[in-house]
Amino acid sequence: MALYSWLCAIANAFVVLWALTLSLNQVHGVIIQSNQRERGCDFSVGSWVIDSHQPFYDASRGCPFIVQGFNCLGNGRPDQEYIKYRWKPSGCNLPRFDGKQILERYRGKKIMFVGDSLSNNMWQSLTCLLHTAVPNSDYTLTTQTKQLSVFFFPEYQASIIWLKDGFLVDVVHDKEKGRIVKLDSVRSGDQWKGVDALIFNTYHWWTHIGETQTHFELGNEIVDIDHLEAYRIGLTTWAKWIDSNIDPSRTSVLFQGIAATHYEGNGCAGQTNPMQGPQPPYPGVDIVKNILHSMKNPIHLLDVTLLTQMRIDGHPSLYSGRGDSYVDCSHWCLAGVPDTWNEFLYAALIGR
Repeated sequence: MALYSWLCAIANAFVVLWALTLSLNQVHGVIIQSNQRERGCDFSVGSWVIDSHQPFYDASRGCPFIVQGFNCLGNGRPDQEYIKYRWKPSGCNLPRFDGKQILERYRGKKIMFVGDSLSNNMWQSLTCLLHTAVPNSDYTLTTQTKQLSVFFFPEYQASIIWLKDGFLVDVVHDKEKGRIVKLDSVRSGDQWKGVDALIFNTYHWWTHIGETQTHFELGNEIVDIDHLEAYRIGLTTWAKWIDSNIDPSRTSVLFQGIAATHYEGNGCAGQTNPMQGPQPPYPGVDIVKNILHSMKNPIHLLDVTLLTQMRIDGHPSLYSGRGDSYVDCSHWCLAGVPDTWNEFLYAALIGR
């Protein structure tokens, strides 16, 4: 009897440990920790440190396909400290990006970014990282429509795709009313099917609604609501579509977290060093986490908000190639901060 009780105690201990491991790695639908190789370590909390091995690539020479707006050195940025920082999580090490391993894992498959120009920023970073990993491997870059661009490696039959879709819900353009965002409709989602990894992003367009004539529609009625409430409703519609239409055993689904902008105060112009210390809560982040938590299917959250809040120095600022009068404090220089987002992505995809 004593032996039986002892065995039961051991079994119960394993059950508790197993449950604790699950709780550390998944809360409802959003996977918070499972893309980390060292359990219990949160990649999103850490600091920026100087690393002599940075950057991963030379955007001006190693990535001839990069757009002008992200090529800060090519646009004459004089300081170079901003490309030498590496993100160091507080309790572990971030796995070093291995482009060959991604290409092998996704041989014959498709990785698609869906979102706004911040998705484009991350997509361009990934194409640079992969091309740098296999510099002698041929590639093609095609813009199939105004919204769809495909970077393809023939050797691996691997496609890295960017689909421009800033709201993730349907948008129509009315001659009289302007842009109408349909908060409860995702007919465009058919374009997301049949892909092996989907990385979604939406936030910044919802905050720019005052710059264009934009209306929100629920059912067949235009509604007057706060833009963050509209964001919550639209993202909930997207989440329900994903749960109903995407098979998680076939497709990895990730959400590119909200990247901070730095237009407040004196802005990002002339900034050459990261900010230090804790940062205030960022609008929209709780909305994202709450909705992802409620989803049925597992979603990897690439939580990049804090690390971007610190990098006021990482924006193109005056060096986007659009002249001295334009200051860009929302996008990011390449090489730079989005390379870390792709290190998060690498850990999530390869650790799956």
